[in-house]
Amino acid sequence: MTTCSRYDPTHHGRFTLTQQHAHAKALLEAWQADEPEALARVLAYIPERQTPLTLAEAKWVIARESGFPDWARLKAHAEALDMAQKRVAEQGDRDCSTLHIRCGSDIKHSLEIAGFQGDFLEFSDPFCMGPLQDVAPDELMQLRTGYLLAISEKAGMEVPDIEERLRQSYAGLETLDNYERVVLWFEHDSYDQLLLAYLLHRLYLRPVPATIELIAVEAIPGVKRFIGIGQLAPDVLAWLWRQRRPVTASLMQLGSQAWAALTSDNPQALKALVNSGTPALPMMAKALARHLQELPEKDSGLGLTERLILEIVRDHGPLPVGETFAYLMVEREPLPYLGDLMFWWLLQPLITAPQPVLEISEIQQEWPHRQLLLTALGQSVVEGSACWLDHVANERWVGGIHIAPSQSVHAAADDN
Repeated sequence: MTTCSRYDPTHHGRFTLTQQHAHAKALLEAWQADEPEALARVLAYIPERQTPLTLAEAKWVIARESGFPDWARLKAHAEALDMAQKRVAEQGDRDCSTLHIRCGSDIKHSLEIAGFQGDFLEFSDPFCMGPLQDVAPDELMQLRTGYLLAISEKAGMEVPDIEERLRQSYAGLETLDNYERVVLWFEHDSYDQLLLAYLLHRLYLRPVPATIELIAVEAIPGVKRFIGIGQLAPDVLAWLWRQRRPVTASLMQLGSQAWAALTSDNPQALKALVNSGTPALPMMAKALARHLQELPEKDSGLGLTERLILEIVRDHGPLPVGETFAYLMVEREPLPYLGDLMFWWLLQPLITAPQPVLEISEIQQEWPHRQLLLTALGQSVVEGSACWLDHVANERWVGGIHIAPSQSVHAAADDN
C-alpha cells in the first residue's frame, strides 16, 4: 500500500522555492555520489548518458516528481501561493460579513491560521448513506437523525451529539440572511457533492440577499492524490480563495435537479444527469455516477463499496479494520468519500448478517484493530456465484432508492 506523509508537499500542496531548491541540490549531490536511489530517480525522467547531471536538470526532476511539467511551472505555483497568503493576510474575507460553509470542521482551524475571520458553519449530514426524501428541512432532519442514531447503535458505539450537531447544521442554514457573502467549500466526491446539491436546492427555492460563492475542488497542483480540502495547508486555502466563483442561477437549478433525482425512488433521473455531464459543474456528474455505483450489481448484489471491501480482505486478509479502510482510501476507491466512522457503519451488515460475508475478531479490541476475514459465502459473493441480497438482513438506501432484505437482485438492479 502506497502512502505519503501529511508533511509532504505532494500531500498538503504547499510548495516553497527554498524547500524545492534544497531538494534539487540534495538530489544532484546524491547523483554525483552514485547513490542508487538518486540514480534511479534521475533515470525515471532522464535517459542514461555520459554527461554529468546539472542543477537545472535536477530541478526538472524534482518538479516532475512533484507533479509539475517543469521547474518553471513549480516556481510559478509556489510564487502564486506566496502571493495568495500575503493577500489573505492583508484583507482575506474582511471586506464584508462572511459565512464559510463546509461539510465538516476539517478546515476551520486552517482558515483561521490562513487569516480568514468570517463565521464558519459545518453542514455534515452524510447524505451518501441512508434514506433521502424531498421534504421540509425539519422533516428531513428528523429522518436523518433517526437513521444515524439507529446505525450507530447497531455498530455498538455511541456517537456524541449526533442529534445536536444535525440540529445546528440545519438551523445554521436559516441564518444566511445575516451575511453579505456566503462561501461554499466543497470537493469532488459524492459526500460533498450530495450535500452541495441540497444547499443549492435550498438556495434555489429560497434565494438570500447575500452573494453566494463556490470553491469547488477536484485537483490541486502538485498534490499526487487529492482526497479532500481538509488535507491542504492553510496557505493553499488562501490560494483557493482566489479561485472562488459566483453561484449562478444555472448552478442553483442544477442543484435542485440533482436533489430531486437523489430523492427519487428510481435511478433514471440520476442517470440522465450523469449523461448530461452537468455542464454547470462537471464534477457533480462524476460524483452522481459514483453514487449510482452503490446500487447492487446484478450478479453479486453488492454495491461498489461492499465489493471493494471484500476484495481488499480477500487479497490481504486477515486484515485489521483500520488497515482495510486505508487500503480502500489510498488504493481502491476511485472517488474517496467515506470517513472512518462511516466505513465502520457500512461494515455492519457484512459482519452481522445470519450468514455474513466477513468474520471479525474478538469484541474486546477497539474496532480499528479487530481483524476481518472473508467467509466462504463472502468468497462466493465476490466471485459472483452467490448473491448477497439473498442473505443480507438489513435494509439499506441509495438516496431515495430502498433496497429491502431478500429483495431479488434483478428487482434491485434492473435500472442500475
